[in-house]
Amino acid sequence: MPVLAGFFVMGFCDIVGITSDYVQKTFGWSDAMTGFVPSMVFIWFLFLGIPIGNLINRWGRKNTVLISMAVTVVGMALPMIVYDSVTCMIAYAMLGIGNAILQVSLNPLLGNVVTDPKMLTSSLTAGQVIKALSSLAGPEIVMFAIARFGEDHWYWCFPILGAVTLLSALWLGFTPIAREEKRASSSSVGSTFALLKDRKILLLFLGIFFIVGVDVGTNYISSKLMTEYFSWTPQQAKSAPQIYFLCRTAGALLGAFLLTRISASRYFRWNIIAAAAVTIVLMLSGHEVVSAAAIGCVGFFGSSVFSIIYSFAIQDKPEYANEISGLMITAVAGGAVVPPLMGFAIGNMGITGGLAVILLCILYLTFLAFSVKDSQVG
Repeated sequence: MPVLAGFFVMGFCDIVGITSDYVQKTFGWSDAMTGFVPSMVFIWFLFLGIPIGNLINRWGRKNTVLISMAVTVVGMALPMIVYDSVTCMIAYAMLGIGNAILQVSLNPLLGNVVTDPKMLTSSLTAGQVIKALSSLAGPEIVMFAIARFGEDHWYWCFPILGAVTLLSALWLGFTPIAREEKRASSSSVGSTFALLKDRKILLLFLGIFFIVGVDVGTNYISSKLMTEYFSWTPQQAKSAPQIYFLCRTAGALLGAFLLTRISASRYFRWNIIAAAAVTIVLMLSGHEVVSAAAIGCVGFFGSSVFSIIYSFAIQDKPEYANEISGLMITAVAGGAVVPPLMGFAIGNMGITGGLAVILLCILYLTFLAFSVKDSQVG
């Protein structure tokens, strides 16, 4: 339970979707500039994934998780000391740094507790359920801060997130973890990147890149879409990412159950085809209810994809679990790359342009689903 609680902290980075709207209003940023707000959170996965994955060999997985939470707590305190555009960006950056370290170390730490390969995929998906619950709670925390302190003080959500992170760190810190292993030496960055010479690992790396892009991108565009197309108020618009995360939670919960019973590769194929179909519906729909439902369906059908791709990579080379984890989490930088592309597309082509970027990501994942099987590429 204390390991799975870390997935709740992992979900905090998703507040970037709803809070980016308030940052834009506060500082008068353009859509293109606001598109870089998620980048401040997710770009660190690109720079830190592999180095941290290698350092875990010396620090230990549990210790690395605790370091990540300490970074998050400090970052969440900054806007309470000085509130301006700089400290907000630093807070987002530290949230991203802590989250990057957490994702690299927490997934392998779960492997210390769960050893059966099939159960590992299911357990990782269960972790995604908890992460999705956190993502679902994020907008409520932001709206609570606004209701309590006023719209101009939305940033009071940060100390709430920091307090929850601190409690999670204390729970894990006082819990002994079995089979904790450390190595005196760590792998080099070059040797970790060399794993990409394996075609399967390369395809899975890109898969993580694009599924995170879909996740963050849909979160980012959902409220904008409903506001622009259907004139939703800010209070109504905050429910759009909640619909997404609620459906993602339901999908991950169902996936955690079904993945213990059916082939992960088959489940991947069914869901990604459905995700592509509902994204096309979202692009073409002019109906409010249909659009809201399609947003939720993207979350539902994409909810287990990250866990499936990640488990495929770990199971392919279990002797390099820490290095593979760092490599895969580096690909989470897709969450930093896709939203700015969407921001530019929205600025030039409108909401449909942003949705087209998401669809392109899903089309790659469809290719991946039919290229990679549970045990081999074929």
